[in-house]
Amino acid sequence: MNIRIVFAITGFLLLCGKELRAQIPTYAEEALAISRIRPGGSARIQGMGGVQNSLGGDVSSAYYNPAGLGMYNRSDFSFTPAYVIANTSSSYLGNNTSENKNSLIVPNFGIAFHTSKDGTKGLWGGTFAINFNRTNDFNNTFSYQGTNKDNSLVDYFLADANGTGTSQFNSITGYNYNTPTGLAYNNYIIGPQSILSPTGDSTKYFTDVTGIPIQKETVKNSGAQNQWSFSYGANFNDKIFVGGGIGLTTFKYKSQTTYTEAFSDPNQPMSSMQLDETLSLSGSGINATIGTIIRPVDEFQFGISIATPTSYLITDNYNATMSTSWKNFTYQPGVVLNDEHYETDLVTSNYNLSTPWRFSGGATFFIQKHGFISADAEWLNYSTTNYSSTTPGVSYSADNGEIKSLYKSTLNIRVGGEYRLDNYRFRAGYSMMPDPFQTQQNGVDRSLTSYSVGLGYRTTSFYVDMAVVLAQGNGSYRPYRVNSPTSPLVMLNNTSTSIMFTIGIPF
Repeated sequence: MNIRIVFAITGFLLLCGKELRAQIPTYAEEALAISRIRPGGSARIQGMGGVQNSLGGDVSSAYYNPAGLGMYNRSDFSFTPAYVIANTSSSYLGNNTSENKNSLIVPNFGIAFHTSKDGTKGLWGGTFAINFNRTNDFNNTFSYQGTNKDNSLVDYFLADANGTGTSQFNSITGYNYNTPTGLAYNNYIIGPQSILSPTGDSTKYFTDVTGIPIQKETVKNSGAQNQWSFSYGANFNDKIFVGGGIGLTTFKYKSQTTYTEAFSDPNQPMSSMQLDETLSLSGSGINATIGTIIRPVDEFQFGISIATPTSYLITDNYNATMSTSWKNFTYQPGVVLNDEHYETDLVTSNYNLSTPWRFSGGATFFIQKHGFISADAEWLNYSTTNYSSTTPGVSYSADNGEIKSLYKSTLNIRVGGEYRLDNYRFRAGYSMMPDPFQTQQNGVDRSLTSYSVGLGYRTTSFYVDMAVVLAQGNGSYRPYRVNSPTSPLVMLNNTSTSIMFTIGIPF
């Protein structure tokens, strides 16, 4: 059984919508966040809610349905910068807090090389494209604070340590050495009862800190998930389009958290403690996508695409420090506490992750030359996400079992359209990614929704597109869990506004 030793992986919580159990985090939250990717695309595609399975004629097709590349009749280059305004509001013990984080990113760019054919065997032409697409953005910041009259992080430390002697904190063999509980032990927040009495039980722990804490935490997350797609699409008689491609994916994620508890009671021996944690994740993977678009009549076309699981190799690094401020407190004879500090080693883990298959279908209805309406449906089963080890003797069976018990299959929906007026294009769209959990967590619907509008201007020598996308999702977060129904719970709401532009040059 593989038990993850890190204390929290807070950055993914708004993406996966899962409450994080900071004291015993599993890999399930990470698996969902990496698998639950956004549709992405150029400003043209984003302005229509991300619909693209049956559209084609956009460099974004290289990522989602390569058959759409077959609709090109010229080569093309496009570049899409974006400005993202992310807001996370939190509610904890009656206190509301809001944090903003703004960033300038490049969600999409690519180049398509078109080659015309002579029509032999019905082949009119083909297009090879290289496309970069950002599929996840992990950048956000949130904080919360409140006075907790029911429990403290110290209660978690006691529960986690009870049952085993101090060998659990041994620097070589101790399973709790590089954990926050180990930091609490080395900062004298907890200790074995044998310190109080020679006959005390060394497998049971006590604390001198019993007051009501003022709790506060700040979480800063950064990083992104991206894919380079190398794809080809072919055009047969302008009726059938087929394509395939290889995707090379990467992601980087970093979470930095600062958790504090302060005690205003003058009778308390400790005035405050602070726990700082850093978790860095990086991974690279490969997948493949095939698809087709069929146009039986000029007014209608439909598309189907299949994406294989992405096979990732992931590395994570974790370290933490804890500082405590004591009031010249005599812990035991010869040990007087004032300012204490201890830190973990840098802990590195390597493992593999396989994401679910993706099956997508879409249809587009053209309204003469005035525009079109398009819709996509994407099915995937998050419970099939699977970990495997790169280290002999290490098993992820328990983590894979948790993934199967938590998650289910979902049907993601995207709807959008475009109205054409001379050289101008007016667009709007909507997308919805349903809650991926089998049962609702803490009464919170973890669905992710977005609304978008867009505007474009096109000529034979260049085009410019603009889109505004408003996305929203809810989640919750537990800084720690104790054997009580009053474990602290932070309710979270995340909104982001993305303003993006695409500049394209056909050639």
